[in-house]
Amino acid sequence: MPTVDPLILDTCSRLFTEQCSAAVVNAAEDGDWPVELWTAIEAAGLSLAWVPEKYGGVDGSLADGFAISRAAAAHAAPVPLAETLLAGWLLAEAGLDCPTGPMSVSTTVLTLDSEQRLSGSAKRIPFAAKSEYLAVLACTQRDSLCAVLVPCSDLNISPHPNLAGEMAADVAFTNNIPIAVINCRPDQSARLSQMGAVMRSQQIAGALAHILDQCIEYAGDRQQFGRPIGRFQAVQHSLAMLAGEAAAASSAADAAVRAMEQHGLDDPRTRIAVASAKVRSGEAAGAGAAIAHQVHGAMGYTHEYSLQHYTRRLWSWRDDFGSESVWAVQLGNQV
Repeated sequence: MPTVDPLILDTCSRLFTEQCSAAVVNAAEDGDWPVELWTAIEAAGLSLAWVPEKYGGVDGSLADGFAISRAAAAHAAPVPLAETLLAGWLLAEAGLDCPTGPMSVSTTVLTLDSEQRLSGSAKRIPFAAKSEYLAVLACTQRDSLCAVLVPCSDLNISPHPNLAGEMAADVAFTNNIPIAVINCRPDQSARLSQMGAVMRSQQIAGALAHILDQCIEYAGDRQQFGRPIGRFQAVQHSLAMLAGEAAAASSAADAAVRAMEQHGLDDPRTRIAVASAKVRSGEAAGAGAAIAHQVHGAMGYTHEYSLQHYTRRLWSWRDDFGSESVWAVQLGNQV
């Protein structure tokens, strides 16, 4: 794993263990916003880890931010922490101050007219229905690209919970006036897609690590024919395959972070590492979820058992910011 501040790892472990119980996750799926969890996240400075102090953040490294999202995923935290991190990164890259509160982000490029009014639409924005702000990109009439911050209260939001139960939404922008607009790099949409792809890869790695531990514990406790099912060779083989998928996802995701830190987002080596991470983690998500449910049998499909919180997130995250097929094309174009 890339070098991460040990204090951040300790803070994440303690915070999510204390604040992100199964009851909190279940309540969030029923529509209850986890106020205490989000308040604790903001109080610890985790949500703006990628934002420099001069813009209101804590000036953490790339590895720090990705480690935070990975830890949250390992606890199925039902809040837009990853999305707020990405929004903060996008705004800070453009030199904008970052607000507090949950945010989300979209790679869809909107239109900004001469009076700085936004128009267009974006589909399946994660947590848009629970966010206070959206950080988006917009193209001006002079074909320059801008980073834009807009309050969600002004938008036409149509909630569509995704497979993970997160309150994603389709958003229509109808001549909305942003809070802030500033020019940014012309390739910022591609850079944001890279950041989002690695974010989801790290989250998949975190969820798979939890699923592996959960499967090992279940196989050791579940008795069949007078002994734990974990002693049967077929189950041991399945657990070994799951461990391999979890390790592959983790290694690929971490390699992408190292490439970003060593070479920057614009280097061809980074593009290859990012595409490889999203492809491999997506494959691991599909295979790992299937194995986990095979090990658990019918128990794993029940709403009361927590496995489904993680596997549904895996199935949802593998498509966010580009599926395996999308990034496989990107990878092929780089080699």
